[in-house]
Amino acid sequence: MAKPPFTIIRGGRLLDIAKRKAAPADILIKGDTIAEIGRPGLAAPAGATVIDARHRLMHPGLINAHTHGPGNLGKGLGDLWSLELLLTASPWIGGGRTLEDKHLSAMIGAAEMVMKGCTAAYDLAAEFPLPSVDGLSAMAKAYEEVGMRAVLAPMVADLSFFEAIPGLMERLSPSLQKEVESFRLAPWKATARQIRKALQKWPFEKVALAVAPTIPHHCTDDFLIACRDLAREYDVGIHSHVAESKVQVVAGYKRYGSTLAAHMDELGLVNERFTVAHGVWLDDDDMKRLGDRGASVAHNPGSNMRLGSGLADVRGMLNRKVNVGVGTDGANCADNQNMYEAMRLASLASKVQGPDWQKWLTTKEALLAATEGSARALGMEKQIGRIAPGYKADIVFLDLHHINWIPMNDPVNALVHTEDGTGVHSVMIGGRMVVENRRLLTVDLAALAAKAEASRMRREKITAPAKKLYDRLEKVVGTFCPGLAKAPLHIHRYGASHHHAH
Repeated sequence: MAKPPFTIIRGGRLLDIAKRKAAPADILIKGDTIAEIGRPGLAAPAGATVIDARHRLMHPGLINAHTHGPGNLGKGLGDLWSLELLLTASPWIGGGRTLEDKHLSAMIGAAEMVMKGCTAAYDLAAEFPLPSVDGLSAMAKAYEEVGMRAVLAPMVADLSFFEAIPGLMERLSPSLQKEVESFRLAPWKATARQIRKALQKWPFEKVALAVAPTIPHHCTDDFLIACRDLAREYDVGIHSHVAESKVQVVAGYKRYGSTLAAHMDELGLVNERFTVAHGVWLDDDDMKRLGDRGASVAHNPGSNMRLGSGLADVRGMLNRKVNVGVGTDGANCADNQNMYEAMRLASLASKVQGPDWQKWLTTKEALLAATEGSARALGMEKQIGRIAPGYKADIVFLDLHHINWIPMNDPVNALVHTEDGTGVHSVMIGGRMVVENRRLLTVDLAALAAKAEASRMRREKITAPAKKLYDRLEKVVGTFCPGLAKAPLHIHRYGASHHHAH
């Protein structure tokens, strides 16, 4: 067998998050893994490839704890939608998808992420009416072709949104009730069979699988238990949208007489491989339960604002030992895949929640969440999230001559509050350059644009009836759900007080 090639990075400045400094350091890489970090002039084997990192700041690749690959073709499709309106729009946004579309959508997102300094993502991918090995493989191939890591989780449910929200179906006219029959999902046993098929022989190296029961009350208990057992049998993660919106919490109480997190815990789903997406409306007991079980929350501040879900209490989560990662959410509701912006919003969303500035999220906490915290949510905390010997060589090189870095005072503050992705010079994933000198080396963006436009035109015709149906449903859902959200609750997570909200 050939010996793995050596690479030596010289002349760069390595971010030290704890010390808030960036000191000159050389990095020796063997194959895809960091072998040694040392002072400038570090010895390297003869024939090692040399990378000149002068005027560069090196930081660990950012890790997106929560996104939706299929959302990339829906980028910028809608403006004023709550989570519930977005769910209502899913047949319009996600309809008419071929295998090629599934590959294309994942590729657009992966390309954007790596160009903006993100090297791994937890991607919750929905297929209608149930997941398929072909669909999941097409999406995994897109990540492999771009050169990015991912955990791909088929996002599944066995109840439609209209079946899941108590009282909503009764509000629809008989003709609308008939029409939303088309939203009906496959029976859970068929869906579980498809997930098992994918888990049984998954050939991808940089893309792992997980299981994502979409939203707890969109799943019957039998199905949640099936998801739990599959994840246990194949030792993969479980990722679910829990208490993302107040409507979900109110629906959960009506359905279970408890919080969503408590119900999932009762069924045995909550453990160290479990990730709550959003968790805006978790209460203190929920947070303690997650912390005690070693679970994670993927905090998606941009999406939480964009959909009007509210402001998550990240300090409360950290105080109760919850592992917090940071995510962008999907491009149809967030709308970019920019992890620098997600970190900045995580910092800012925390700082508008009250006058006790000592409780606000620090830039260091935001940066650690977007690296080590997200890595743990992906189940990869021993491989990625840090630049250290034994870790994968996933390194972002920022241009210190870019205006974002003039002057460089505190690099941790600057990464979270100043950098916006435009200072990214190069990105290395597993010792391989994927972005170099601001160019994505693995994808032809002009060809990608042409494919996206052809797909858009084709699907626009196919989804026209679904768009018409959405316009009719919007009035009902858009009245009923905000009504539910006005029910009294023991926690408040909106950005305004109740009397302003009315």
